[in-house]
Amino acid sequence: MFGLEELGLIGLFLGTFLAATILPFSSDALYIAVLAATGDTAGCLAVGTLGNWLGSVFTYWIGWIGKWEWIEKWFKVKPETLQKQKQKIDRYGVWLALTCWIPIVGDIVAIALGFYKTRPFWTIVLMLVGKFGRFLIWNLIYGLF
Repeated sequence: MFGLEELGLIGLFLGTFLAATILPFSSDALYIAVLAATGDTAGCLAVGTLGNWLGSVFTYWIGWIGKWEWIEKWFKVKPETLQKQKQKIDRYGVWLALTCWIPIVGDIVAIALGFYKTRPFWTIVLMLVGKFGRFLIWNLIYGLF
């Protein structure tokens, strides 16, 4: 976690933001470390949720500015494959944003939701709900011990 836990809530914000982008590390481990160190359930919930949510919004935006031509050219993905993926995204729509909290998979979902241009307002709201729920569960588990 690169010493972020030592920075308390500031480190939690930075770490949860970065973990919601394409950087491969666990915001859950950082969240638990800061929560255990501070005991500040409300602060950790607010800061962790905000940082992780804004990171996902950033990742969504990266997907939004992407172009089909780039994916086809740089990643050698066929237009038919992109169309099949778009049909899956269209089927579940903005509701997929609730899964953006899932480690690794969530980052891919956020990029895909942006790339396939789901409705921004509801996508971002549902990302927030998912992120909040994830850290609320950690708070509840922490409260049990």
